[in-house]
Amino acid sequence: MQFRQTFSTLCMFMALTTGASGQQTMTLKECMQHAVDNSIKMKTQKSETDDARIARRDAILRAFTPEVSAGTYAYSNFGRSVDPETNTYVSTTSFNNGYSVGAGITLFNGFEAVNNIRISKISLKMGTDREKLCRDELCLATMQAYYNVAYYKELVCLLESQVSTASRSLEVISRQEELGQKGYADVVGMEAEVAEREYQLIIARNQYSDALLTLKDLMFWPLNKELDIAGYENGENALLLTSKADTGCIVEHSKNVLPSIAVARANMENARIELKMAKWRFTPTISLNAGWSTSYYTYPGQTGYVPVAFGKQFTDNGGEYIQLSLNFPIFSRLSTFSNLRRKKNAYARATLQYEQKVREVEAEITRAVQDRDGASAAYLQAEKRAKVQEEAYRLNLRRLDQGLISAIDFQKASDNWLNAKTGQTDALLKFYIKRSVVDYYNGIDYLEQ
Repeated sequence: MQFRQTFSTLCMFMALTTGASGQQTMTLKECMQHAVDNSIKMKTQKSETDDARIARRDAILRAFTPEVSAGTYAYSNFGRSVDPETNTYVSTTSFNNGYSVGAGITLFNGFEAVNNIRISKISLKMGTDREKLCRDELCLATMQAYYNVAYYKELVCLLESQVSTASRSLEVISRQEELGQKGYADVVGMEAEVAEREYQLIIARNQYSDALLTLKDLMFWPLNKELDIAGYENGENALLLTSKADTGCIVEHSKNVLPSIAVARANMENARIELKMAKWRFTPTISLNAGWSTSYYTYPGQTGYVPVAFGKQFTDNGGEYIQLSLNFPIFSRLSTFSNLRRKKNAYARATLQYEQKVREVEAEITRAVQDRDGASAAYLQAEKRAKVQEEAYRLNLRRLDQGLISAIDFQKASDNWLNAKTGQTDALLKFYIKRSVVDYYNGIDYLEQ
């Protein structure tokens, strides 16, 4: 009866909604979301995506808007200079002041402006995909750490129940020794069982603390703050929720949704556009410029000189210009040809990297489906073994209380049940991870599962 109560208490810990200290427990999804919201890597990637967004805006402005500049100057000349009015040399002190404004725009440069817009647009999409890839990798790492904590948490509970049961059995055997029903060897054997379980409990608690520290680190959780997890769902209906999609269908679908493939494809597309730009650099460029300028001058200190008013000079000395220029590239030390060769090589490398990434994803998906199916079969068998070993342990516990088996036989039965129960938990948690990976490849984000 006591074993049943202890085991029932053990199974209930995963259904708790608050920790021992009254702290709200966190589910797997909440842990992953907290990790995403506080990750330094995620924040860094978001800043890079913002840089790509700024680059796209600049590319659009460069393509469709002119570059405008304005300037002014003022200087005094104390020696020989040219009179702006008579265009003759004078040898007197002069003061000159000028103003100008100009604008220029490139009308044609081998479609470089349009291609830059395309590259910046693809780069922005690539930044978004990299951000998503970073988030998915962080979610998977958090999931693995979360399930490690859940595993060691249950192991601690199992060992605590075994320590309690072994201590109670030691009291029973000690009483039986006093009554002459058991020998000293039985008592020593049971003491060894208690010591072994207490040792295993200490090791399990250390492993739980280490796993919890890893989870906190991934979540950017304060290391000195308590963290309690909600555990995991029961495995009875877990296999019923497993999709049986064909591996080939998952591979084809993943080519359109996986951020890792999207990044490789974007790199290839940018390399192709840059190759086109390198070819167009052999063509001439056409640009248009226009501007206006005016000036003011005076000869301070010159005897008999009557200066012209600033406003009149500002108007009379003004002038405009418009310029259309055509530039032909003739010889640039073969830099244009070298650039073309480099862009061809870059496009070839990007194409090979994209093909390699698709190949890697196909292998990863095939392996993930196999691992998921293998993990489900392993869990079913581990569940059967755990049920049998649990019943055997319960019967041997009753026989131990009745003095029908030795402490050594009970220790063996206890080890068998502990191994079977932890094996079942390990198989179930591995199945959950493998199933989530397959669902991710099938287009379902970790946070949406």
